[in-house]
Amino acid sequence: MCGIVAAASQNNVVNILADGLKHLEYRGYDSAGIAVIENENIHSYKKEGHVSELTSILGKDLASNIGIAHTRWATHGKPSEANAHPHISENSIAIVHNGIIENYIEIKEKFFKNIKLESETDSEVLAHLINFYAKDNNILDAVHSALKEVKGSYAIAVLDKNNSSEIIVARHGSPLIIGVGEDSNFIASDAHALIEHTNQFIYLDDGDMASVSSSEINIFDKDKNSVNREIKKSNISLGSNSKNGFEHFMLKEIFEQPEAVKATIQDRIINNSVPKEILGPSAEKYLDGFKVVQIIACGTSYHAALLAKHWFEKLAGIPCQAEIASEFRYRKHAVQPGTLSICISQSGETADTLSALRQIKEEKNYIGTIAICNVPESSIARECDSTLITHAGPEIGVASTKAFTTQLVALMLLIIVLGKNFEISEEIEKSLCEQLQTLPEKIKSTLDLDQEIAELSKIFSNKEHALFLGRGSHFPIAREGALKLKEISYIHAEAYAAGELKHGPLAIVDENMPVVAVAPNNVVLEKLKSNLEEVKARGGKLYIFADKKAGFKSDEISQVFEIDAPLNPVAPILFTIPLQLLAYHCAIIKGTNVDMPRNLAKSVTVE
Repeated sequence: MCGIVAAASQNNVVNILADGLKHLEYRGYDSAGIAVIENENIHSYKKEGHVSELTSILGKDLASNIGIAHTRWATHGKPSEANAHPHISENSIAIVHNGIIENYIEIKEKFFKNIKLESETDSEVLAHLINFYAKDNNILDAVHSALKEVKGSYAIAVLDKNNSSEIIVARHGSPLIIGVGEDSNFIASDAHALIEHTNQFIYLDDGDMASVSSSEINIFDKDKNSVNREIKKSNISLGSNSKNGFEHFMLKEIFEQPEAVKATIQDRIINNSVPKEILGPSAEKYLDGFKVVQIIACGTSYHAALLAKHWFEKLAGIPCQAEIASEFRYRKHAVQPGTLSICISQSGETADTLSALRQIKEEKNYIGTIAICNVPESSIARECDSTLITHAGPEIGVASTKAFTTQLVALMLLIIVLGKNFEISEEIEKSLCEQLQTLPEKIKSTLDLDQEIAELSKIFSNKEHALFLGRGSHFPIAREGALKLKEISYIHAEAYAAGELKHGPLAIVDENMPVVAVAPNNVVLEKLKSNLEEVKARGGKLYIFADKKAGFKSDEISQVFEIDAPLNPVAPILFTIPLQLLAYHCAIIKGTNVDMPRNLAKSVTVE
């Protein structure tokens, strides 16, 4: 997987394809390639490494009215030029592919036992399969027939040298959109790739195929029936791909969090109350009937789910489970009647979460589904009964920052609405709304720690391991802090509930193991202080992010960073800010690629 761009135009598309790939670099990738039809032949160019290395080998005179391009994030086969897309069969068919063909070995054995593949990828097998069917069919029928053989997920764009006016596309489980232009039409896995050329998009449904030329778009469902799909206007701006003076997108997005939180609560808190209408008309079917909440998510979104579990049970008295989507899918479930499912995904295309959602919709005892998502046109947003958009704005850095904090804010809004039928009184609702409305300013004041944390990172960045500690609702924040440090600085970091120190982790604490603690002024403060004394007794170095009223003081082995985080339920959101900054500054010192950390992708659309 990673990024697809394609175009059919009455003008030269080479620069459109190259620029589109540059706009998709934030998703993470290891190689890039492009294929065009010129003089009735397919010409392909591929390079391991950055898009700039690909564009350096494109001839200045290269011109074509039709082409496909791709940035690859390795799933089958190591990063290499041979494994990069596009993949070509007999110089007749070229494809780019996001997703995974699970039965590619079986397809090869059935159709191409004696063909020597040029790559280690599953995608090349699909190119040969389409070419196999294209010998006796038009290209649309060939793609349709080939995909009947496929098990797995895909978003593909296909060039046929014998049909040089159109591109065939199809999707199942991986996102694909069509951009509508004048004398040009475009295809991409992400609207960011095309926003310079159009803001009019068609979001293909799962199972859709389409033929796209410079003047026509014809869409078909999985049974090859002609269908119409709505054209939607995107609000993404060209500026969303700009760093606005910051050195990295990640730093820009950390500092955008006050405004992102404001946008997430805007028009959703009215007179210190959250109306149920924020969930749309479909909410009526489950609001009065649900008894249990089950949250499904992956990665950073799963950490948001873990904190939400605390909130659901403590504030609203609603039983709640939080599950990792990739694990949830492969076990038997004992689902209680009246279970409401919440799916959290920044992109709305996370493959494991999307597959879990589809499984949920087929099982008994689920009463409804809600999406917490940043992309309103995404698959998860469209397939859930209700959607609460986070309004974080585009997030380019692979390591999520503002998407995480706005997910937490959206979850608190959701808990207020759902909890009114349980234990959230008017007084509690008013208090929570006031807390959310003061949050943007408190985030701003927390960001003032930036320079202090930059100094800390000079000590921290030469460490190989780190331990993060938290208790209660702040343990998920410790987990998120450890994840951020791993993601972008490549320092091995683990998070533990602080009370678990004595059950094993103390064995690795010494003067070379920095220990980061999240220390709110709450009911477990004294217990946490005792846990930290255990670290001191073993010679461990402590870095404590503490509420101003928690009573921590710096000493020879402890460094304290004070945060204005009053004793209230939204306080954990504030503690995530300095941990984001710590990860960022450590990565800067270590010289890693902050916005595109190695081996990672922004939107994980494979299982």
